[in-house]
Amino acid sequence: MHHMVVNLVIDSDLCLVRGQEEKLMEVGPSNWQKACFVPAKADTIVVAFRMWLKKYVGGQIKWGTKFSGYLPPILSREQLMDRYWNHVVHCSSCNGAYKGFNTLKISLQVLSVASLAIMVTSNSIARRNTLSADSILCFLGSKWLSHFIYKTFHFHDYNHAFK
Repeated sequence: MHHMVVNLVIDSDLCLVRGQEEKLMEVGPSNWQKACFVPAKADTIVVAFRMWLKKYVGGQIKWGTKFSGYLPPILSREQLMDRYWNHVVHCSSCNGAYKGFNTLKISLQVLSVASLAIMVTSNSIARRNTLSADSILCFLGSKWLSHFIYKTFHFHDYNHAFK
């Protein structure tokens, strides 16, 4: 459960961070104050880090040959915030939860179809009503779980303007 909350927070900042990277590239590492507005007390660590970078490494990390100085092309929001390939595949906790929720989703689908099959063979009206309600509830639970799995383990769009 902890990863679900943390991922939502981290993913929500990915688009903002990418935009800041481009602004920093435009003004250069020594003029970072022109690209970043950091008025909050919580931003003190960012200012301290930037001052440290300027003092000890000339404003930016020397990546050697690994970084050419140009940012890679901008990805779509779906690609940038693709939680499954960026995190779930590599995290044993999230991968286990993902497999468990998918198993539950499939079980609910099987129960829904099984309830319908049993309902067709039943002679009792009360039993038919109960089985049809069970089938509908299992189907709805499966659809809700499918939506939950997608938003939690694949892609959950986040727009800061609406929060």
